[in-house]
Amino acid sequence: MTNGRVLETDVIVVGGGTAGCIVAARVSEDPVIHTTLLEWGPTDEGENRARYVRRWLEMLGGEYDLDYRSVPQQHGNSEIRQSRARILGGCANHNTMIAFKPPVWDLEEWVEHGATGWDPTTILPYYDRLQTTIVPVADAHRNAYLRDVITATASALDISVRTDWNSTPWRDGAGFLEIAYTPETGERSTSSRDYLRPLLGNRDNLDVRLQARTTRLLVDGERVTGVEVRRDDGSLERITARREVVLCAGAIDTPRLMLLSGIGPANELKAAGVEVQHASPGVGQNLQDHPETLLIWELNRPMPPEGATDWDMAIFARTDPARPGPDIQMHVPLTTFAVHSEFLGIPTPEHSCSMTPNVPKPKSRGTITLASPDPDVAPIYDPAYLTDPEGYDEAMLLKGVELARRIAATQPMSDWLVRETVPGADLTQPDELREMIRRTHHTVYHVSGTAKMGAESDPLAVCDPELRVRGLQGLRIADASVFPTVTTVNPMVTIFMIAERAADLIKAS
Repeated sequence: MTNGRVLETDVIVVGGGTAGCIVAARVSEDPVIHTTLLEWGPTDEGENRARYVRRWLEMLGGEYDLDYRSVPQQHGNSEIRQSRARILGGCANHNTMIAFKPPVWDLEEWVEHGATGWDPTTILPYYDRLQTTIVPVADAHRNAYLRDVITATASALDISVRTDWNSTPWRDGAGFLEIAYTPETGERSTSSRDYLRPLLGNRDNLDVRLQARTTRLLVDGERVTGVEVRRDDGSLERITARREVVLCAGAIDTPRLMLLSGIGPANELKAAGVEVQHASPGVGQNLQDHPETLLIWELNRPMPPEGATDWDMAIFARTDPARPGPDIQMHVPLTTFAVHSEFLGIPTPEHSCSMTPNVPKPKSRGTITLASPDPDVAPIYDPAYLTDPEGYDEAMLLKGVELARRIAATQPMSDWLVRETVPGADLTQPDELREMIRRTHHTVYHVSGTAKMGAESDPLAVCDPELRVRGLQGLRIADASVFPTVTTVNPMVTIFMIAERAADLIKAS
C-alpha cells in the first residue's frame, strides 16, 4: 500500500484513522502536494470484524485496540478502559457509526471560546461534502423492542419521535438513529473505505505507509521539520516535511506524541524526563468525554434479533429549558453492556436490556500526561469524571436515572420488563443512587479537547482557529483534540468535518 520509499515529502499526516484518511485523500487532490500518510497499524481491508458494523464488539479490546486504562478515579469506578484503534480507518472500525451533524449551539459555543471561523454558517456545509454514506437505520433493522421504547419515551417525557436527525432543525426527541453504513450489506461507511482505499495505486503523489509508528516530531527551533518513524522490524527512519506535519492520531495519541517530542507543559515535561522543545501548557489538558451510567432490567422474553449496529436508537431530553440543547442523552442498546455492573458482582439476567444516560455537556475536565519518555509506556489517562466542583455531572446522571426509570414504567416498554437489576429497584434514595453512579459510570469513548483551538489570549489554547499549533511553524492538528468543548452528540461526523476543513486550510496555505 505504498508507492515507494519516500524520505522527503510535502505534507506528513500522522494517523490513518477517522480524520487522517480524509486529510490525506483531500490534500493529495492537489497534484503538486506530495502527501505521506503514516499509520501505526495494518490495513483494515479484508478484516471482516471491522468491515461489518454489527461485529463492533469483536474489535473492542482486541489486537488492534490500544486499550488505555484509567488511573484510579477520585469518584468511584477505576476500571475504565478507553479504546483507541491501531488500524487503517481508526476508531471508525470499532465504533457503532452513530452519525450526527454537530448542532448549531455547539459550533456557536466554539466561537465563544475563540474558534473564529467555526460558526455554523461556515462549518455546516462541510456535512454535504462528506463521501461517507449516512442513512437512517433501515426498516429491516428496526427492532420491535426499540420501537416500543421510542413510543414509551415520547409518552413518558412528552417529547417527539424523531424520524431523522440531520436534515431537519434540531429538537429533543427519541428515535432510530442515522448511521454511517450500507443497510443492504451491513458494512461500515468509514473514511478509509470511502476516501482513501479507492486512491491507492491511482495517485502518484499519495504515499500510504502502514505498520509505521511515529515516535517523535522533529523540532528545529520554532519549526517542526518532520517525524521519526519506527517500523514493525524496529528500524527507525526520518521523514522530512517540506510544508507541514498534520497530527490526526486522536485525542490521546496526538497530545501523547507532542509530549514525547517536548511540546507541552514545561513542568510536566521536565518531571517526565523530556527535554522541553516548546512550552505549550494546554497540551494534554481539557480532556472531555460524555460520562455515562447504567440501568439494566430483566426481560420477560428474548431480545428480538433485528438490528443495524446494536446501538440503533437514542433519546435526547432537556431538564433545563434555559439550555440551548438537551442536557441528557441516553443510548438504548440491544446488547447489554454490563461490564461495570459485573465488576461489582451483580449478575446479568439471561434476557436483559439496558439504558445508558450520559451528560452531553459535561463540566469535568481530565488530562493526558506522560508516565515516561519511553514511547512504549502508555500515557497516564485520567478522565476525572464527576470531579467538577459544582457536582453538575453527577447531578445530571442522577436525573438521567430518574428519566430512564420513568420510561421503563411506561407502556409499551414496561410490558417487556420483569425487574430492574441495576441500580436495583430497592435503591431509591439520592445518596444511594449517587453511590451506584460513582461505582458504575464509564466512558462513551468520546474523548476530545486535549489540544484545543481557541483565542490567543487563552493560555490553554494549543491551536489557533486554523488548527496551527501556536508558537511553532509547520505543525497542525486535525482530530478531536482540537474541540474547545465536546459536542452534545456523538462526535464522529464532527471529526469528519474537521478533517475536510483542515484539508482546505492546508491547500490554501
